[in-house]
Amino acid sequence: MTEAETVDGNELVVDALAANGVRVMYGVVGIPVTDLARTAQARGLRFLGFRNEQAAGHAAAAAGFLTGRPGICLTVSAPGFLNGLVALANATTDCFPMIQISGSSEREIIDLRQGDYEELDQLAAARPFAKAAYRVDSPDLIGIGVGRAVRAAVSGRPGGVYLDLPARVLHAVAPRREQPAIVDAAPRQLPAPDAVARAAAVLTQAQRPLFVLGKGAAYARADGVIRELVESTGAPFLPMSMAKGLLPDDHPQSAAAARSLVLGSADVVVLIGARLNWMLEHGQPPRWSAEARFVQLDICATEFDSNRPIAAPVLGDIGSSAEALLGALRGNDVGPSAEWLADIDAKKRSNAARMDARLHADVHPMNFAVALRAVRDVLDTHRDVIVVSEGANTLDNARNIIPLHEPRHRLDTGTWGVMGVGLGYAIAAAVETGSPVVAIEGDSAFGFSGMEIETICRYRLPVVVLVFDNGGVYRGDEVNPTSADPAPTVLLHSSRYDVLIEAFGGVGYHADTPDEVAGALRSALESGGPALINCIIDPAVGTESGHLEKLNRPVHEEEP
Repeated sequence: MTEAETVDGNELVVDALAANGVRVMYGVVGIPVTDLARTAQARGLRFLGFRNEQAAGHAAAAAGFLTGRPGICLTVSAPGFLNGLVALANATTDCFPMIQISGSSEREIIDLRQGDYEELDQLAAARPFAKAAYRVDSPDLIGIGVGRAVRAAVSGRPGGVYLDLPARVLHAVAPRREQPAIVDAAPRQLPAPDAVARAAAVLTQAQRPLFVLGKGAAYARADGVIRELVESTGAPFLPMSMAKGLLPDDHPQSAAAARSLVLGSADVVVLIGARLNWMLEHGQPPRWSAEARFVQLDICATEFDSNRPIAAPVLGDIGSSAEALLGALRGNDVGPSAEWLADIDAKKRSNAARMDARLHADVHPMNFAVALRAVRDVLDTHRDVIVVSEGANTLDNARNIIPLHEPRHRLDTGTWGVMGVGLGYAIAAAVETGSPVVAIEGDSAFGFSGMEIETICRYRLPVVVLVFDNGGVYRGDEVNPTSADPAPTVLLHSSRYDVLIEAFGGVGYHADTPDEVAGALRSALESGGPALINCIIDPAVGTESGHLEKLNRPVHEEEP
């Protein structure tokens, strides 16, 4: 390299990404970003091409959650950008760091509405749905633009960032200069000592303390200190779905099987990286005690008091805040009452017995519970597997039946409950961690990104997809009394999703019984290659209200 060397914008983008530790990009190529993907590959970055930008965006978001570095999604302009925007908005809502990089039309033409190819003011369109949005108007500013995007994505509360690269900028040339990495892109934010002392004082006054762990706690990678904090108090804990595994689901302090009891009777609730949103019924009675006081550890001050007054807000990064609170509690007597713990234990035993009966019911065709019991039993001997799940009844039942023992080993539909994340998340999990992945999909949810099984096969990824096929959205037995058309919730009952993956060189399995599900899953995991298991579920089982109802009505006392 010489000082006089000039290169095009594509090279400068790759320079800046590589300098900031980016090693993988997800996307769909086309005008004007195909050469950017080629340049990335030539320079040693891995580019995974998808069949749809939305799935690629979800993969980038999952990569951000799993690694703590912003995942990169590359899209073409206008329609491709808009496809990716769904994933960008979802990443921002879920607090996953990702950057969507899109080619775009020239600004002066867009502003005059002259009818350029795929003309759209993408920067304006992205701003309401992203944590930050930037446009680079000169190749000399590419390094600065990428650096700002990286810092915006991971600092403070993580989120989605949009970076607009007009075709002219990608094609233009400029001197190549050294691209330094952003220093400390996500700096620690230490909590105020008085806030920590206040939180400790509230917690030491509790008779019935409860910890609620959110995906922010999992993202923080403060696993050891969070576990020590919870265990030091002896208090029960509830994990939100993507926080499962921070402490194992079979931990004696887990209150997942007594969820309604602890939510309704806790007098002090410590929220660690968890939000009092719809998934926790906004912290409101009757699910929660009206007298409960809340301690909240969060990196975003505007999250405090969003639905319930927070008696002790602790602003800071989760790791630093948990460490400070643990230190403040040392030497103090913190512990739940023996009577409350006895009540929780009795409720857990009662509900476990009820669940065991459901899991071992003799039903034909299979329902969700018996099929998932077969999956659970196999995964109990494959604890390195990352579980991805989406759907309505499939998601809800899998959350409660499939235990997790390691952090960041579950990805699901998150805060929005959005469908279509499954295969993108699965691909990113396999690529970023090297672990085998099992994607547990409802048949309706699978349809949103089903063609990505070709992507899985093309890259020979260790992903096993289980499609829970009940022939419908929620359930497949609805009859349309008004016309010959299928009812709105009904899908094709003769679908053979297992045959679909065989068209791309993967292995397909068809399972009608729990034993067949277990055998197929064992075989697929042992092969280490792409596979799909079509699990035939009774069309008459399931509830239409699905996700919302299952979270807000304790069918068998599930965790948040």
